[in-house]
Amino acid sequence: MTDIPFSAIGFDLDGTLLDTFRDLGAAVNHALVLGGFAEVSVETSKDLIGGGAKIMLARAVEAQGGLPEAEFKRLYKAMLGYYEAHNAVHTVPYPGVRETLAALAAQGVRMAVVTNKFEAFARNVLTQLDLIDTFETVIGGDSMGKGPDGQFLAKPHPAPVLKAREVLGGGSFVFLGDSTYDARAAKEAGVPFVAAAYGYCDAPVEAMGAAAVIDSFGGLIPALEALRKPA
Repeated sequence: MTDIPFSAIGFDLDGTLLDTFRDLGAAVNHALVLGGFAEVSVETSKDLIGGGAKIMLARAVEAQGGLPEAEFKRLYKAMLGYYEAHNAVHTVPYPGVRETLAALAAQGVRMAVVTNKFEAFARNVLTQLDLIDTFETVIGGDSMGKGPDGQFLAKPHPAPVLKAREVLGGGSFVFLGDSTYDARAAKEAGVPFVAAAYGYCDAPVEAMGAAAVIDSFGGLIPALEALRKPA
């Protein structure tokens, strides 16, 4: 019997389950060089993450003067192609991820990944790291299709979080992430949010309206147990 007051958990991927910035940074730099721009420090590429690969590249390009839309699309396509072939070179799970996910599964907690990374990329990375079978579904930034504005229904839109909750049975659900995109999606979906302070946070975690904050993935289960309401 688990003391966790949730039957299901949704996880962001980059900066939450996986430390991905080195491979993402390499893909951004590949595109920047093609466009005649200077490379960015791989370490500082952490600051660009949030909202998906397209926004990540756009931030890097805009910081160096920007590009016409057609040329940006060319670089974005090149970035995706490079990342598809090099998305698990340096990427690793955060410390405690494998052990904590195994403990949650043993307690019957159902789990999903909700990421702004394209679904195929997310599944590929998780498969290479032997984590894919832990999750009942992987919902990517392109999984929910596009809205009336032509944009993918990705976080901070609540649709991916709501879909994950539905797939996992529609019961008590909590979402773990490291960005304002995650926090806003959880809030709009009406589910509790746990902030991963060890991730690529694009704002102070204190400002994210989280029900709990964890400093390491290994602290997730105690944090969830602490959210149990008194009988």
